[in-house]
Amino acid sequence: MPDNSNPTFLRRIRSFVKREGRLTHGQETAIKMGWPLFGLDPNTQINPNELFNNDHPITLEIGFGNGDSLANMAASNPNRNYIGIEVHRPGVGHLLRLVLEKKLQNVRVFDTDAIDVLQCAIPDHSLDCVQLFFPDPWHKKRHHKRRIVQTEFLDLIHSKLKTGGNFHAATDWEQYAEHMMETISAHAGFSNSNKTGYADRPEHRPLTKFENRGLKLGHGVWDLIFLAR
Repeated sequence: MPDNSNPTFLRRIRSFVKREGRLTHGQETAIKMGWPLFGLDPNTQINPNELFNNDHPITLEIGFGNGDSLANMAASNPNRNYIGIEVHRPGVGHLLRLVLEKKLQNVRVFDTDAIDVLQCAIPDHSLDCVQLFFPDPWHKKRHHKRRIVQTEFLDLIHSKLKTGGNFHAATDWEQYAEHMMETISAHAGFSNSNKTGYADRPEHRPLTKFENRGLKLGHGVWDLIFLAR
C-alpha cells in the first residue's frame, strides 16, 4: 500500500507560483454567482454521490488553467463528473463563467493547493481519473525539487484512485516528460497503459490554444496514461 505517512513533506511542496492577476468584471461576476453553486471547501471531505446527486465516474483535474479544456470535456461528457483545482482566480472565474453559460451541472471547483485538497477533501479510492496537463516543468535543475510529479505525490494520487483508474499527465517539455515517465514507471502502484511508452493524445483531451500554438511551431507534446493497480 502507498505510504502517506509524510504529509508534512507534501504540504511544504508548492509546485506553482501563485499569480493572482486582475479579475475582469465578467470573471468577478461569475465567481459571485457561481461559487455558491459549484465551489467546494477544501477542509470538508466530499461525498461524491451526494455532491453530484449521481454515481457517475469522477475525473479530477489538477491545474485547469483558464478552464476552457475542462468545460469542453464536461459539456461533451455529461455522464462523467469533473472536479477542477486551480489557484489562479481569473482562471477560476473564467471556468465558472463557462459553467454558468453552458449550464453545466457536472463540474465542481476548488481554488486552493491540490495537495491540501487531496489530503483533506477527497475520499480514498473515489476517483476514476486524475488529470495533470502541462504542469510547470521547473526546467532549471535547482528547481526540479518543485516538480509536482514525485514519489510522494504519486502515493497520494494512488490512494485516491480506484483500482484500474487512470492517472493522465501531459507536458510539452521533453525533459519533464522523461522525468515523469521514469518516476511513474518506478512506482509499484501504477502500470503504463501503453507498453511502448508515451500514449497518443486521446480524443477526450481537447487541444488548448497554447498547445496548438506550440504544435504549429513544431514543439512536441507527450501524454502519459498510467493505470492504478
